[in-house]
Amino acid sequence: MNQTRLGYLYGFGAYLIWGFFPIYLKLLRPAGPMEILAHRIVWSVVFVALVLAAMRNIGFLRSLARRPRAMAGIGTAAALIAVNWGTYIYGVNSDRVVETALGYFINPLVIVLIGVFFLRERLRPAQWVALGVGGLAVAVLTVDYGRPPYLALVLAFSFAGYGLVKKRLALPAAEGLFVESAVLALPALAYLGWLTRGSTATFGHVSVGHTVLLVLAGAATAIPLLLFAGAANRLPLSTLGMLQYVGPILQLGCGVLIYHEPMPPARLVGFALVWLALLVFTTDALRTAHRTRAAARAATPVPVPTH
Repeated sequence: MNQTRLGYLYGFGAYLIWGFFPIYLKLLRPAGPMEILAHRIVWSVVFVALVLAAMRNIGFLRSLARRPRAMAGIGTAAALIAVNWGTYIYGVNSDRVVETALGYFINPLVIVLIGVFFLRERLRPAQWVALGVGGLAVAVLTVDYGRPPYLALVLAFSFAGYGLVKKRLALPAAEGLFVESAVLALPALAYLGWLTRGSTATFGHVSVGHTVLLVLAGAATAIPLLLFAGAANRLPLSTLGMLQYVGPILQLGCGVLIYHEPMPPARLVGFALVWLALLVFTTDALRTAHRTRAAARAATPVPVPTH
């Protein structure tokens, strides 16, 4: 199998897991969102530590410890991903899967917005149009919900901020996830200890299957991230940009088709505007990538045959 096909397999595998993740989280009830989050953090550390030990790559911690700015960046990334994970778990287990899907639909638009304000990037006209349509979509959904879709906005902004920090840190997927989870592990363990002492923990008290599922939360967190890293190393960014919509489409399907969450006409209009914004955004990105490749080919000198 060539590397491109392998990249597609990795990418689809990652987004399929993320797309059906609401089903997994629902199985973790009656554990509350904070207990699930704490287990997700602790077991992620354990799982990724085993992966790194198998790769014989634990030594990177020594070099990382000598980079205080990198450690500060990792702390910021850890806080952002904890907010993202906790919000997502709360949204799914409070029967708001549709709103969490919205968060990941608008995430590409939020990334562009962050690029404007934090990286001083200049936008093309089509990108401004996409942002305008996306803003209109949020306004329509605010009217429909009777409030801003704050779960979706928190998910989109926290994940976009996490991506910005991760891009600047440039850490490999497994190593980055291990350190981020390790930063959060101490408060997570303290919280689980408090639950156990107060006899309110569900771990080990519901069923064997429930306990196993909580333990597997670490693998369920790490595996799609590792698959995504494998895809990112083998596929163009434009292809990854198209694949990223697989996850929220599946999440939306879970919310509407499996859990029968309401989708009134006004909400459908709001989602349709989001999809229109993404269509404009994606079409512009593909055209720009095509022009860039064409310009690069035109600038490459043609070798002159020698005899």
